[in-house]
Order: sequence, then C-alpha cells, then structure tokens
Amino acid sequence: MPLAIEDYALISDCHTAALVGRDGSIDWLCLPRYDSPSTFGALLGDENNGRWMIAPTDPKAHARREYTGNTFILVTIWTTPTGVVEVTDFMPHGDRRADVVRRVRGVSGSVDMTVDLRMRFGYSTAIPWVRQMKEGHGRDTVTSLIAIAGPDALIFRGPELTARNHSHGREFTVAAGEIVDTVMTWFPSHRTPPPAADVDRVLADTTDWWETWGSNSTHDGPYKAAVLRSLLVLRALTHEDTGGIVAAATTSLPESFGGQRNWDYRYVWLRDASLTLSVLLDHGFRTEADDWRAWLLRAIAGDPNDLQIMYGIAGERWLPEREIDSLPGYEGATPVRIGNGAVGQYQADVIGEVMVGLHKARIAGVDGNLDAWALQRALLTFTEQNLDRKDSGIWEIRGENQYFTHSRAMIWAALDRGVKAVEDFGMRGPVETWRTLRDQVCAEIDEHGFNTELNTYTQVFDGTAVDASLLQLAQVGFCAYDDPRMLGTVAALEKQLMHDGLLMRYRTETGVDGLPAGEHPFLACSFWLVEQYAKTGREDDARDLMERLLALRNDVGLLSEEYDVQGGRQAGNTPQALSHLALVRAADALTKP
Repeated sequence: MPLAIEDYALISDCHTAALVGRDGSIDWLCLPRYDSPSTFGALLGDENNGRWMIAPTDPKAHARREYTGNTFILVTIWTTPTGVVEVTDFMPHGDRRADVVRRVRGVSGSVDMTVDLRMRFGYSTAIPWVRQMKEGHGRDTVTSLIAIAGPDALIFRGPELTARNHSHGREFTVAAGEIVDTVMTWFPSHRTPPPAADVDRVLADTTDWWETWGSNSTHDGPYKAAVLRSLLVLRALTHEDTGGIVAAATTSLPESFGGQRNWDYRYVWLRDASLTLSVLLDHGFRTEADDWRAWLLRAIAGDPNDLQIMYGIAGERWLPEREIDSLPGYEGATPVRIGNGAVGQYQADVIGEVMVGLHKARIAGVDGNLDAWALQRALLTFTEQNLDRKDSGIWEIRGENQYFTHSRAMIWAALDRGVKAVEDFGMRGPVETWRTLRDQVCAEIDEHGFNTELNTYTQVFDGTAVDASLLQLAQVGFCAYDDPRMLGTVAALEKQLMHDGLLMRYRTETGVDGLPAGEHPFLACSFWLVEQYAKTGREDDARDLMERLLALRNDVGLLSEEYDVQGGRQAGNTPQALSHLALVRAADALTKP
C-alpha cells in the first residue's frame, strides 16, 4: 500500500519528477517527462505496480529527512541500533539526461541495507526484459542491469542485483565512511545506453544550480523559508525546455478518499500557469516569466476559436481523458485517469487570467516584441465573440454550464487589461469597444452576480450560494479588497464554506458540478482568504490562518491540493502548484505594504 500523501518528498530535474516515500521507496516516476507513462507506479497501487526502494533492512529504523539547502536534493538520515546511514536522492539537472541518483553513505557503525527494484513501464502494463551487461575492462569491469520494454529502456549502475520473481534486489552492509552509489538512467530503447554519470560532479552541479536559482528570490520576512520552498516547487514543476508549468507531478490522487474525484494534473493549465507567471515576476524571476510567455505564444498560436484551457507540456492539444485499470488507484480510489476531459470545456475565466499575467509582464518589461500583443488582441476578439456564452467555471464543473460570477469578472479583467494596454502603453486596438464591453460586463455583474438581500457576490448569476473563487474579484481589481460588497462576500464565505477552520471551494452537495458530493478544503482558497484578511486590516486573523495553513505542509515543506481535516492528512494531487503560488501571494500580502 502507498504511504500517506504527506509522506512523499519530491525530487526533480525540471523535465520530470519522482516522489520518494519516507520509507525510502520511489513510488512515482514518469520518464522522461512529467506526463509520460509511469515507470514506478506504486503510488496508485502497491509495490507490484513499480517501485525502487533503498532502506535499512531493520523495519524499526528511524528516518529523518530534509532537502539540502534550497535544492531538491533529498537527504534521509536512517538511525538503527547498529549504526547511522545517510541516503541522498536527486535527479541531476542540466545534463540533458533522465537520471536518478541514490547515494548511500555510512555515518557511524554499520547498517544492513535492502534494495527492492520493480520496473513496470507504461502505467504498469509492461514488465521489461532484463539482462546484465559488463562495462569497463579488467579490474574496472562492473555489471550493469538493462531493462527494455517497447520504447523504454533503463540502465542501473551500482551494486549487482539478483532477479527475484519479476523484481530485482539485494542486501548489502554499509560501514562508517563507505559510499555506495546507484544511478538509474532512462533512454530510448533503440539507442545505446548513455555513459555512466560522474556522481560527485553532477551532485555538485545540481546543488549549485538550485542554490543559484533560489538566491534570486526577492522575498524577505517571517515566511521567507516557506515562500522560497514554494517558489522552488514552482520551478521544479516547470519544464526546462518548453517553459510549460504543470499543475502537479501526479495523476489521480483522490480529492475524496475512495471517491471518484481523481484527475490528471500533469498538464499546463493556462490559468494556473498565468498565476504562476505573476508570482515569479513579483519575485524577480524574469527568465522563467519570459520562457512561459514564449510557451504561451507557441501553444495557442492559430485560430483563437481553437483555444483550450490546458495543453501538454510542449503545447500538445490532444489530451483525451481515459480510465486505466492497470493501476488500481490510491488506496483503491478509482478510476485512475490519464488525460483530462476538461480540455474540451469552455472556461471563460482563462482569457482573463492570461491577459492579467501578460499585462503584468509588460509592466515588468518582459514583453519584448509585438507578438504577445497580437495574441492578446486575438484573445480579446474571441472574448467579444463569446461574450454571452455560459461556461464551466474555474472549477471545471462537469454539470450544466452557467454564468459564473467569477468567470464574468475575469472577462471584465481581460477587457480591462486590453484598455490599459492602449491607455498606458500606447498599444493599438479598438479601445472604445473594449471599454464599452468592460462597463457592460461590470453592470451585469452588479445586477445579477451580487445578491443584495444576502449582501454577497454569488457563485452564479441570480443565485444564492457562494464560491471561494469570488475572492479573486479583488485580486484582479474588479473591486477593492475593502469594498463593502467584498466584505459582505467574505462574511458569507466564512458562514457557508468554512470547514474546521479552512475554506471549501463551494458546496458540492448542491450538485452544481455534476459529481457525487464530497471533497475536502481546497488549500489555495484558504490562502486567498489570508490575502483578503491582510488587505483589509484583519491582520491577526490573517496570521492565525496563515500559521494554520503552514502547519499543514509536510516535513519538507510540500502541499497537495486539499486537506482532510478530520483525517489529519493531505488529499489530492501533489505537490500542487496552485497551493504553493497562493501561499506566496498570502505571504506577500502579510509582509509587503
């Protein structure tokens, strides 16, 4: 059985990422990209769905772990009755390879170690053909393990492993001062294996790269460590070559344990990536912002009518959702989904988030050519043509399309940023038309999206229920944070959606989303509430909620999508970009004037 979600740490080479359990087992790894089929899939099943464990033989060994400085180099210290051993796990950055390095170093005494390797390509549909290969000459000859199935191949270099009924393993002892390295490298099966990595060199280079990247952060204050770790998570989820930012490293971790709300988040949502762009710009990361802007121009090039809410890491459009039975699901939660059916939805808010992000880039001086403006004009034309169209909303409702107030406010934001581009930067466009439409949408929201009797903005036009996404109305400037209508909305959110001190997205029992009721508080929403509190003088409430949220991070500072308050555990895909970028915004609101 997989561990609790919070018991996993992330390692990444900015092409893909692995989840390493507190028990020393890599239970999730897709190669060579975040969205590739899994090689280790025990996270969504058990060890027979693929894993790579290196841990003390003693089941009572105690583990303590942390990242080395501001990196994704994971160090686990194992303490046993006979000695102490250190395991360093990382994925080398910048070498244009797909490597996982696991270094075992004896600290004191001696420790018996166990290796259990179970390779399962293609979401656990293919057990590879495995053979041993001699490398080197004379005394330098070593035995490597090569595994091949279809297009995928792995080579393991390290202690010689023995076949054990569709798995490979061995036991070995590490004494103080001894170092045992194992390197796994993925390569296309039609090519020859890459040469062996120099572990000392790639460890030093990877450490230096992460530390250098993190040193560019401009945040200071009491939440500096949490902010920097969150920014590092956003970078770890950003593809080195394409600039695409995936929403999470996993698929199908359930929002409700045992339920059906299991989705694939290994793609680039325009919304989440646009919000990430704004956060990176606020913290001095201009290169990543420019890379994402370039990704956006490539991904949505063409007819605006073909605009999607999400794309593949390189801008792929074909992301059909399908259910697979080769992985039984996290703690049995089914179905396991690959791809995402929301790709075909119309979500009117997306263009607003993109326009807000690109406008912020222009203010920061990142926009260096007219291509981005041509794109924005095309998006605004699309907005005009679809102005009266109902949508699925920010939460990708699978029920009936409606006029969601948040979506309408984001349409307002899109038109507003178009107007500002002309007025403030001298860009060319039909500003009078955009200004008229902006004011028209504003009037519609005032008439249909605000319930005067309840003194709150509502989830949908002419409705009575509220939605945590309404907190974003102030964030994009539709209204002031201290506007009486927003303050009334906050009161309604606290009354209707606060659950054990955390904020739900909306009430699932209303049936608005077309799915069975039941989910846990959505962490990003509570961070949005922190921001709202901080901007309206409720600093004590903001800090109390912020501390409560920070306490929900795991031991290495990671957050998933949701939190099961009753069960005291994280829920949903992990680590979640939206949770971490919302954390950064909340910290900024508490520390910046």
